Amino acid sequence: MKFIKYTALSLVGLIVISVVILAFSYERIIAGVLLPQYIDWAYETDRKGLEMGTPLNEKELLLAAEIGIKHPEKVRIVYVDAVPFPYENFALKAFGEAVGLVGEGIVNNAQVFGYSIYARKGFVLNRPKLAHELVHVLQIERASLDSVVTQHFFDMAEYGYDDAPLEVEAAKANVMYSGDW
Repeated sequence: MKFIKYTALSLVGLIVISVVILAFSYERIIAGVLLPQYIDWAYETDRKGLEMGTPLNEKELLLAAEIGIKHPEKVRIVYVDAVPFPYENFALKAFGEAVGLVGEGIVNNAQVFGYSIYARKGFVLNRPKLAHELVHVLQIERASLDSVVTQHFFDMAEYGYDDAPLEVEAAKANVMYSGDW
């Protein structure tokens, strides 16, 4: 009887240790493998956006400055059929689906990569929606694209997309700048 109890306790202990190691490995895989790939891709996406995007107009520049962006003249808007994501990278696609960034039924209307705002054609970047995206530009300007991407991915995994702190901050701009131009 003692042998069975000892064996059962040992098995439970091994399961707990395995789960902890797996969880730790999962975070290490994300931080050490997936995020660097996504960040490299995001920098390239920003570079392309800066080349082909449209600068902000006068009203948009004033809004960007009011939000606190140091270099609103750098911001570009790129209208695309679909907001880019590295779908060709299976691991990043799976991770994006796991945290709710992409996947069936999810329509990404706009996303910021550095100073480039990619918006889906047909998605009107009115004042509150543009303010939301400009807050994301500000977040990147305050820190870096690397740190914002890293924080955002881990936050989405922990809190979900809508409750991720960077999204919560940006959503406040939707309310603050809800008036028309």
